[in-house]
Amino acid sequence: MPQPVLPTLPFGARSTADEVLAGIDLSGQTILVTGCNAGIGFETMRSLAAHGAHVIGIARSAATAREACARAGGTTTPVACDLADLASIVAAAETVHGLGRPLDAIVANAGMMGHRTVERRDGVEMQFLVNHVAHFLLLTRVADLLRDKTGRIAVVSSSASVQLAPREGIMFDNLDGHRNYRAMRFYGQSKLANALFAMELSRRLAGRGIAVNALHPGVILGTRFLRRAGPFLRLIGWAGRHFTKSIPQGAATQVLLAANPLVAGVTGQYWADCQVARGSRYLNDPAMASRLWTVTEEILARTPGLQNAPAVWV
Repeated sequence: MPQPVLPTLPFGARSTADEVLAGIDLSGQTILVTGCNAGIGFETMRSLAAHGAHVIGIARSAATAREACARAGGTTTPVACDLADLASIVAAAETVHGLGRPLDAIVANAGMMGHRTVERRDGVEMQFLVNHVAHFLLLTRVADLLRDKTGRIAVVSSSASVQLAPREGIMFDNLDGHRNYRAMRFYGQSKLANALFAMELSRRLAGRGIAVNALHPGVILGTRFLRRAGPFLRLIGWAGRHFTKSIPQGAATQVLLAANPLVAGVTGQYWADCQVARGSRYLNDPAMASRLWTVTEEILARTPGLQNAPAVWV
């Protein structure tokens, strides 16, 4: 769809989620947030709910989703969804449909990092499965609920998609990590997949007028994200604490993309620090994005238990 002229945005790296929503009333809007129970996912849910949105909060278990929604306040609905279990994702999508609420936005926030030794499930390396395949499955099964012309999707990627991903982009012949596994390179690959997925989804949903963007939230301390990382990565995080963001600052870009009217209609962009930014060179490679979509569909088609799942609606 045609890109609107983007105004100069009065936000930056130190803006917080509440600041990008200042004065905005989200009453009547329903926004789905994955990974709502901790870190920037919880802050995203809290801020959106505080400004009047009904937030569907998705977390790994029903108990953690309920607890997070209770802490967030406002109007929320907890939904259990284990992103490492593809059957759980299909069930969660059915639950969301059962709520009977059109969606105004989706924030694909949840993710994992840092298995030092390769771990696989359903024949796929775990970071690629949780960060990319899981969100592909969930979003393609709830995208039909987004409002035409105004719906939005914000997919949380990372600067790792630029700095750490393999030189060739996506290693389509090595998605199980059987060759030359290094945790951070495979993390970067999964985050590049997030951004490529957002670009392809933007193209596929353009006819409905739905905006889809990818983003780097920044490096954020005070979250559980590095809990699987080795001592070296944790040391880097501690040493770089003066250059990192607080959790409210880390949630700002995805909240901006989900709900601020200033960016309505902007789609197919990569964002950082509440501004359009330069992402991986592969984001200008529609052939790679299209191939990733096809390969992801193939992964899902061969996964036991999903053969009778509802068809993809995108």
